[in-house]
Amino acid sequence: MSARYGNACDIVVFGGTGDLAKRKLLPALYYLHRDRHLHPQTRILALARARHEPEDYRKLVRRHVSQYVASADFDEACWASFAERLDYMELNVSQRLEFARLARRLGDDPTRVRVFYLATLPELFASTALHLHSAGLVNSEARIVLEKPLGESLPTASRINDQIGSVFDESRVFRIDHFLGKEAVQNLLALRFGNALFEPLWRNGHIDHVQISVLETVGVENRGAYYDRAGAMRDMLQNHLLQLLCLVAMEAPVHFEPEAVRNEKLKILEALRPITGMDVQDQTVRGQYSEGKRAGERLPAYYFEKSVDHDSNTETYVALRAEIDNWRWAGVPFYLRTGKSLAQRKSEIVVQFKLVPHRLFPGQTPQGNRLVIRLQPDESISLSLMAKSPGRGMALQEVELDLHFDEAFKRRRWDAYERLLLDVIDGDATLFMRRDEIEAAWRWVDPIIGGWREVYRSPKRYAAGSWGPEAADSLLERAGHVWLDER
Repeated sequence: MSARYGNACDIVVFGGTGDLAKRKLLPALYYLHRDRHLHPQTRILALARARHEPEDYRKLVRRHVSQYVASADFDEACWASFAERLDYMELNVSQRLEFARLARRLGDDPTRVRVFYLATLPELFASTALHLHSAGLVNSEARIVLEKPLGESLPTASRINDQIGSVFDESRVFRIDHFLGKEAVQNLLALRFGNALFEPLWRNGHIDHVQISVLETVGVENRGAYYDRAGAMRDMLQNHLLQLLCLVAMEAPVHFEPEAVRNEKLKILEALRPITGMDVQDQTVRGQYSEGKRAGERLPAYYFEKSVDHDSNTETYVALRAEIDNWRWAGVPFYLRTGKSLAQRKSEIVVQFKLVPHRLFPGQTPQGNRLVIRLQPDESISLSLMAKSPGRGMALQEVELDLHFDEAFKRRRWDAYERLLLDVIDGDATLFMRRDEIEAAWRWVDPIIGGWREVYRSPKRYAAGSWGPEAADSLLERAGHVWLDER
């Protein structure tokens, strides 16, 4: 494979022994190294409080990289050369003076790109940035990457943004949402703005409603302490689902460049109709999983998960109806849902088109065309059409035109983190969230959370392994709609 080197840089991973680093970041960096997308002089330095000798840390990483990359892609010679880039340093981010050691380790070359990836708790973001600055590590070539969620509300997000902004210029702050790095998400943009077929139909005159679902079969696993404080709204809907909504609904930017794209996404967030006070009763559903079964396996209730308060009212499921008050989308409901310990793992966007204006064929069952963009577990795009069934007469049946990326593109698809890490190195912020986007999302979400406190004492129970609370079905049924599920 021919090389496409990015800039020579130092990639500094705070939280280098954490789950994100071991499962996602380091395997992604291995692939970038294998495929010759990292400059030969790029270095990777992992930081954490745990005490490891560098060689012991490399052995730890090797176990995880070999586990999380395809077996056919793991090569001993490639690993050996990758390990030469990889180093480890014990560091306590709460201790400002320790950052002087980090500065000495990195050296003082002002032309070298530095990527500081904060795979840590959000409450450490601001102090880490300030300590980097005090150690002289922040210059014009330094970038900082922040994992979600950024804050727990608009005031807390604004405070973190203020503190980060006092050290890093906004153009060098990369707020990452890995969903935006997925091939299928970017193909949504290609589908909309690279083809003449859909643009005339992509509006309220032809689209009946849109569904955006991010469903998980796993429970909270080992994230109970964090999740019980955050809940599904803060953990998933405020970021992942609203970002997907923006990409579905945004207008075409004048140019495909970072600020133009992010300007259009911001307009959608600002056009969302507020859901406040008693509106939450009709337009939102909040649930929590109780004990259940899947394929004969008993699944625990949320309040029995490790590090979860047994009296917890934290939601593990959210469904809501959103509306966008602009000319293109007025009157089109957007149904968003996310949850844990459900019947099926899937992330998808369903664009349901309106029915034909007249039923021409006898016995025709009214069905509108439907576009489904599947993000996981497999990435695909399918369009359902009505076609004549073989035989006499004009009986119609639904058929699908499918594009499966594994079949259409006979090469390995990049993981989202591979693409996003290269974008950070290159300074391309197109697929990252700007400060005003984050704060606009919180501005819409906060009143919903406030309304729950006023109206809903407890989330609605649903059996683990099911499709969620029955009230989520009713949310759509009132408008004559149903979730697209394989029940």
